[in-house]
Amino acid sequence: MTEWSTPHLKLILIGNSGVGKSSFMTRFVDHRFTKLYRATIGVDFLAKEVTIDKRSVILQIWDTAGTERFHSLGTALYRGAHCCLLVFDVTSSVSFDALDVWKKEFLVQACPSDPIAFPFIVLGNKIDLDHREVSPNKAQQWCSEIGAEYFECSAKEDIGVDTTFHSAARAALHSKTTMWRTEKTSRIYRNNRIRSQIKNAIVEARTISCATVLCLSQHEIKTVIFFMEYCIFYYNLSMHII
Repeated sequence: MTEWSTPHLKLILIGNSGVGKSSFMTRFVDHRFTKLYRATIGVDFLAKEVTIDKRSVILQIWDTAGTERFHSLGTALYRGAHCCLLVFDVTSSVSFDALDVWKKEFLVQACPSDPIAFPFIVLGNKIDLDHREVSPNKAQQWCSEIGAEYFECSAKEDIGVDTTFHSAARAALHSKTTMWRTEKTSRIYRNNRIRSQIKNAIVEARTISCATVLCLSQHEIKTVIFFMEYCIFYYNLSMHII
């Protein structure tokens, strides 16, 4: 399959229902905000092209429903993600406490090749509101424990939205590059093993003595010749596989 000329990065927004995931995504992509609350049914998706470190990338942003009945969609949705944004409402300690569960569930269902190194961005939304329940220090401490970046934002007032997504895009780009290198290394190892097996098969086939060949029937000789040609063909073919 042909690779896109512009890298496509998959970002996942997860967190409790009502923390502002959809508003945050819409503010970044469409530069608008609405006070009307509409619960996400299943998943929502938007895309936007941005420039990260002088390189154009296309962000594929997936907004997930925060209700329990849609959790079964996680496996299909999370697979192939390059970065995950854990979103909570700074005026709701319950939404913050739930992040640990969301993170663990993501890792189980996404099954990244390196769970420890997979990038997470933690986003504290609604900092424009009063009666805050989660302090910046508390959120930052938890982020330090899990190795995640922390940002405080307001989708309503457009505070920290672009900064958060650009940081997520940068982390996702690094993640994708690492994943590509890991896959390439695995592919090279696998192909080298195949080449070795084919080469050994060729050597084994060539060790058949003339006396043995003379004892074979015409049909058996044709079978041996076909097998040797088959091995040689796939050995030569494997030499062009990277």
